[in-house]
Amino acid sequence: MPVITVMPSGKQIEAAEGVSILAALLDSGEDLAHKCEGKAECGSCHIFVLEGRKGISRTQKLENEKLDTMVGIGSKSRLACQAIIGSDNLTVEILGFN
Repeated sequence: MPVITVMPSGKQIEAAEGVSILAALLDSGEDLAHKCEGKAECGSCHIFVLEGRKGISRTQKLENEKLDTMVGIGSKSRLACQAIIGSDNLTVEILGFN
């Protein structure tokens, strides 16, 4: 089972393969904004994937379009609702302005 390390707290959670990072974080009790309930419409679940980016699903058109409209986006940016966990461990950063 993949492990997600959540920064800045350093908390580690086990996550099932095939679920979104958002679902895994919420199931573990992490507080992460998600206003559109996982539809890639609001961008409130924006995170940085610091390690393990190759082990999650590729960014699809809908997510890219939303990220293109947001400020503060970088190469490690993902919407947690759209990034599907594979078999690799991840390190993600929950941003302070969520």
